[in-house]
Amino acid sequence: MSATDRPSAAAPADVGEGAGKPRKAPNAFRTISEVADDLHIPQHVLRFWESKFSQVKPLKRGGGRRYYRPDDIALLRRISALLYIQGYTIKGVQRLLREGGGRLADEIPPASPAEQAAAAAERVRDPELPGLPPGMPPGSSSGASAAGARARQKHEPEVERLRGLLTETLHALEEIRDLLA
Repeated sequence: MSATDRPSAAAPADVGEGAGKPRKAPNAFRTISEVADDLHIPQHVLRFWESKFSQVKPLKRGGGRRYYRPDDIALLRRISALLYIQGYTIKGVQRLLREGGGRLADEIPPASPAEQAAAAAERVRDPELPGLPPGMPPGSSSGASAAGARARQKHEPEVERLRGLLTETLHALEEIRDLLA
C-alpha cells in the first residue's frame, strides 16, 4: 500500500468549531460517519451509492472500514446535489458520469422537466429508495421500513430548514442577477 492510500492523521492542534475534536487536514481521509455527517446523508445511502456509482471507491481497511479520499467526497457531494437539488434520478446521474468519462462537469444544468418528473415518480413509487434521503434499501424487512420511517420523521425538520435556506438563497441570487442585468 502506497503512502497515498493510507488514511492521514488528524491535524495536531486545530480544534473544530465547538466540536472539541481535532480538525483533520483538508487532504485527510474521512470515515463513513464523518462523510455522512458532512453531507447530511445516512451512512446506508452512501453504501447504496457505492453499488450504483462505480466511481465511488473508498479505501476499505480491516473489518470493511471505509476511508473516503477528498476526491471521493467531492464526487459524493456532486451526486448529492444532482439528486436532491437539481432533480436527477440515479439513472440520470449514472448517464452523466458515463458521458463525462467517469467525471461530473462543474456546470450541469438542472434536470429536464421529464427527468424531474421521473425522479418524483420514483419517490412516489418507492419512498424508501436509497438516494432519496433518508430511506432504506429496497426489499428491506418491515422492521427496517419502520426504522426508515422514523429516520425520515427525525430528519424532516432539518430537510425543511435547509430547503427554506436554499429557497431564500435562490431568491437573493435572482435579485442580484436582475440588478446586474
